[in-house]
Amino acid sequence: MAAWWATDSAATAVLMAPIFAEETLMGRIDDRLRALGLTLPTVPTPIANYVPAKRVGSLVTTAGQVSIAGGRAYQGQLGGDVGLDAGREATRACAINCLAALLTVLDSLDRVRQVVSVHGFVNSAPGCDGQAAAMDGASDLLVAVFGDAGRHTRTAVGVAGLPFNYTASVYILVEAD
Repeated sequence: MAAWWATDSAATAVLMAPIFAEETLMGRIDDRLRALGLTLPTVPTPIANYVPAKRVGSLVTTAGQVSIAGGRAYQGQLGGDVGLDAGREATRACAINCLAALLTVLDSLDRVRQVVSVHGFVNSAPGCDGQAAAMDGASDLLVAVFGDAGRHTRTAVGVAGLPFNYTASVYILVEAD
């Protein structure tokens, strides 16, 4: 008698399909991150009384993640000492940190079904109106990582200052398995 997993029956193939599908999905976001040349940082210990991410049911939200990545801190005000390209890089750095924060409550980014919303605070000089364009750095990264599941609603707000003069702080809300 053949082992149950070695049969040619159509019923066995149907029963095994979800298992094999799950196995092939594991690591697909890690593969995409590698293809994009991205390595997620270790999430720093919070400096105040909060957690990096929190799950409630199928929703996971991150705390605001500041614009520091790869040893570079993006600091200063958009429209002042920070140009639009650097502003985009700053919000992209924030989004990378948001992905790392998600991993404090999820075992894999493959668990993310969709990015629901992205909210950004951009340290801005008086009269600056480039916050939405700067937030494209975060939005573009999330779509590059998650594909269509990375499309989201968004808020971009200019603020007079952020802690330690960071250029941006971004938090995200995702739906996850």
